Amino acid sequence: MGVVGAGILGLAVARRLAEAYPGASVTVLDKEDRIAAHQTGHNSGVAHAGLYYAPGSLKATLCRRGVGLLKDYCADRGLPYEECGKVVVARDGRELAALDGIEERAAANGVPGLRRLSAGELREIEPHAAGAAALHSPTTAIVDFPAVAAAYADDVRAAGGEVRLGFEVVRMRRAGPAGERVAVRSPREELVFDRLVVCAGLQSDRVARLAGGSAAPAIVPFRGEYLRLVPGRTDLVRGLIYPVPDPRYPFLGVHFTRRVDGGVDIGPNAVLALAREGYRRRDVRAADLWETLRWPGFRRLARRHWRTGARELYGSAVRRAFVAEARAFVPALRDADVVPAPAGVRAQAVDPDGSLVDDFRIGRLGPVVTVRNAPSPAATSSLAIAEHVVDRLKD
Repeated sequence: MGVVGAGILGLAVARRLAEAYPGASVTVLDKEDRIAAHQTGHNSGVAHAGLYYAPGSLKATLCRRGVGLLKDYCADRGLPYEECGKVVVARDGRELAALDGIEERAAANGVPGLRRLSAGELREIEPHAAGAAALHSPTTAIVDFPAVAAAYADDVRAAGGEVRLGFEVVRMRRAGPAGERVAVRSPREELVFDRLVVCAGLQSDRVARLAGGSAAPAIVPFRGEYLRLVPGRTDLVRGLIYPVPDPRYPFLGVHFTRRVDGGVDIGPNAVLALAREGYRRRDVRAADLWETLRWPGFRRLARRHWRTGARELYGSAVRRAFVAEARAFVPALRDADVVPAPAGVRAQAVDPDGSLVDDFRIGRLGPVVTVRNAPSPAATSSLAIAEHVVDRLKD
């Protein structure tokens, strides 16, 4: 059995395959020279409680199960897992109705310990925060996802599996008398598997097409840029401070995130990346950019939301504007309090009609299961997604 992708999700799936099929040979393939090289190694490190997701959706169901499994796993392996808590802040009365909606969704999803806060109660939890009201999720946590991914990889190897790095998948074909197997080729060799799972993140649409999948949805990469509080100002934030998100987008807006190492990041925005793996503004890959621009879904998305995109680009180009947005939630924040932090790239699936795919999207192509959209909270949900994927593979 094979898995394409050695991020946290691919490794969780491989681990689950080894559990579900004792004695089976499980091989993880990745084109990079290390595990967790992309989204897993560039995320905010938040273990989400399930506040935002539509009740009954895969995101809601798998996040709620996944966060419990993740908490237990970290405790068992001695990995950091800190329930520092999160407040979702309504800046003024105009955002109260949207905050009500988040509270209703979170309650329907079974998020524990929720509490509505007045402005005064918000300051008891986050003394430097400002807002008209807030929703407090005390079980939202922070975790070291690269360390979790490394532990998953250790589990795969301990079960007799293999993690093959430097193996770039360039071609696939059906094998066996009835096409019941799948052959996966790199530039140097070919491997044949009875079953294959594609968890290729930023390359997921391309690899799914190699397996015979359709062109849709296509991945459009959005770079999320961050700032970081200087060490002497990390006391401005105790846990996690989030805005009420814009319901038109699957992004959660600029927020304050405490990290397990004690640092605090501010961000991200969402800017079109000019390369699939474009973590810096100067990272440009013409083939990637052309593929994005000619995708009909992107053109429709751009026509519909160009004003928001221009505002995000301006905010990222001028640090002062970025800080001003964050200062709406922590008024004591100053321009001198922040330094640049590493950026991440979100693999956002977009349908041909220009809609941003919100829920996880997982499909089946004979002996192949493809994970076509798995942004946040995929890391939180990784163990539960792995269960779901392996169940699909059995069916």
